[in-house]
Amino acid sequence: MADSTYTPMAIWGRELRHYRKAAGLTQTEFAAKINYSPSLVSQIETGQVPATPEFAASCNKTLESDGALVRLLDYRKDDIPPWCAEWMPYEEGARALKTFQPRLIYGLLQTEAYTRAVLNGDDMAISRRLERQRILERPEPPTLHVVLDESVLWRDVGGPEAMRGQLAHLVEISSPKVQIQILPNGGHLATQGPFVLATLENGSTAIYLETAVRGLIATSLDDHVRADAAWEAIKADALPVGMSKELIARTAEERWAP
Repeated sequence: MADSTYTPMAIWGRELRHYRKAAGLTQTEFAAKINYSPSLVSQIETGQVPATPEFAASCNKTLESDGALVRLLDYRKDDIPPWCAEWMPYEEGARALKTFQPRLIYGLLQTEAYTRAVLNGDDMAISRRLERQRILERPEPPTLHVVLDESVLWRDVGGPEAMRGQLAHLVEISSPKVQIQILPNGGHLATQGPFVLATLENGSTAIYLETAVRGLIATSLDDHVRADAAWEAIKADALPVGMSKELIARTAEERWAP
């Protein structure tokens, strides 16, 4: 793996630190001015989490960087669809993630073999997706609550060996910080597409909605209320975490046994 000291995210953080110190502000003083927590400022300056466009805009205004801190975020736009580039800071900067996935395993929980099948062997895209999963390895990772449609456990992605490994990974990673529930076949609305709710450090929420042609990002209060209501209804129809874990393990043996 490349030295994280020279990742674009780490370089952006060092630029922020440069402008902050030039303004004569401590992290705590600066955080108060932009209405974010000192811990988030520290994590961004050290390259642990990326800046969102909103965060960069606040920094630019307060530190009078003449647009430099906003322009530097363009590194996120290379080689990936614009809506993915826009969503990544929300996902990586979240303190809590909740998602419903009716067709595939959620990206942060995919094994390499499963990801390779989903992304048709695109090494660059596979590397990016696996890199995203590092947020779950932080000293203080976000809480993750996933509801999968039961059909996801039965859908062949990559063959029996890949599926056995993937379901075993779900069983292994399940914990109080990573809760996985299964929505039984026929549960809730069959037409409900995948979505993710990210709760950020400052308490705000961003929603990612997948469509047939692109991803959509919503941040309004009305969208939050609607998405949260959909999430609560789906979660209520899903099996409890313990029963879900047993179903995943049983499906791995019964459906994907060699």
